[in-house]
Amino acid sequence: MSIGQAGSRSRRVIVGSRNPAKIEAVRRGLDRWVPDPHRVIVGVAVPSGVSDQPMSDAETLRGARHRAARAQAARPNAEVWLGLEGGLASWPDHEDAPGPASLMAFGWIVAIDENGRSGESRTATFEVPASAAALVTEGLELGHAIDRVTGERGLKTRGGAVGWVSDGRLDRAELYAPAVLLAVA
Repeated sequence: MSIGQAGSRSRRVIVGSRNPAKIEAVRRGLDRWVPDPHRVIVGVAVPSGVSDQPMSDAETLRGARHRAARAQAARPNAEVWLGLEGGLASWPDHEDAPGPASLMAFGWIVAIDENGRSGESRTATFEVPASAAALVTEGLELGHAIDRVTGERGLKTRGGAVGWVSDGRLDRAELYAPAVLLAVA
């Protein structure tokens, strides 16, 4: 990717979301790759083209790809466009696994640069506690499920499920930042 390299025509980065945690993840990831105090990161609301709560690895990646491409279409004058999508999947996802499957959470990041090159990376994966997993199984998006379990509001725009699971030791932006770096690497 050409991000931050000499000759790049713009220092504008477009994120296919207005979620503050996702925008902060992009800032942290890009600052680790190439620090640039003049970089401008803008979030735009674009549809993911997948369900509100993606329930497979493939659907989550598809949502991140759609967000990156739609961010590029919405704001074509930029250095890079990123799509970030959080998802869930049952694990283990094969028939001969012992015991019940666990619901695992993760995110996919897709970056497209101004030369048309793209990169993709996946975050670390963690198990969703049973109390929230049961609500997701009933049809709630994970963010709404953790709000209901904790009695708080808007956790997905701050620490996210990973912040809740880790008791604040890791937030959503920090979980996503290394994958942002790897998507643009």
